[in-house]
Amino acid sequence: MQELDGKVALVTGAGRNIGRAIALSLAAGGASIIVNTRASRDEVEAVADEIGSDRAMVAMADVTDRAAVDAMIAATLARFGRLDIVVNNAAVRGERAFDTLDFATWKTVLAICLDGAFHCVQAALPALKASGAGTIINIGGLTAHTGAADRPHVVTAKAGLVGLTRALAHDLGPHAITVNNVSPGLMDTVRGASTGHQQPRHHATQSTLLGRRGVPDDIAAICRFLAGPGGRYVTGQVLHANGGVYLGG
Repeated sequence: MQELDGKVALVTGAGRNIGRAIALSLAAGGASIIVNTRASRDEVEAVADEIGSDRAMVAMADVTDRAAVDAMIAATLARFGRLDIVVNNAAVRGERAFDTLDFATWKTVLAICLDGAFHCVQAALPALKASGAGTIINIGGLTAHTGAADRPHVVTAKAGLVGLTRALAHDLGPHAITVNNVSPGLMDTVRGASTGHQQPRHHATQSTLLGRRGVPDDIAAICRFLAGPGGRYVTGQVLHANGGVYLGG
């Protein structure tokens, strides 16, 4: 048996990069996967095809829209009858100096990262409680801990996820639900339109102790551990995966 046999996982922003790798890794562990995206249907359908139609469901939903999230959770329960794992990966990044950052952009980034996690967890909470071994994984980021120039919206949103993680670990621990934050740093991923398809500026001035950039599978492996039986005594933590570029707590 694989360690996640019988479990069902929702992965938001699962069409590419880290989200895709997490979805495929949890599926390799035996879980059925809800592959979520807001707009990139071709990408999530490709991920679902890799997993197989018997254990994957495409869910087109904007995580900032509570009605859409509620419908996604309802469809999950109608299809699979349970939901055990929620991975809040959906995010937008991009760089903008604070003096030119408009409020709409600020709100958009916070809405996707923070409001999206709020909606997904709250909508999924009855199912996570019923699981008996619920798992919430929030995908954070290195700059939430180090700061970075021209990223006030992103740093604030990702730092907020750390606070949400710690708060929910207290609230949900009595229901046997673990809540953790996985914080990637200096990742070698394909950058989307929200970043102008450019690598973050701080990447050019930093190097890792391991001499390489991270890849999505590095993050996916941590998520699979947290979702499995080996991770049941880990909660309220930030797990850093950055090749040693940051050694803080």
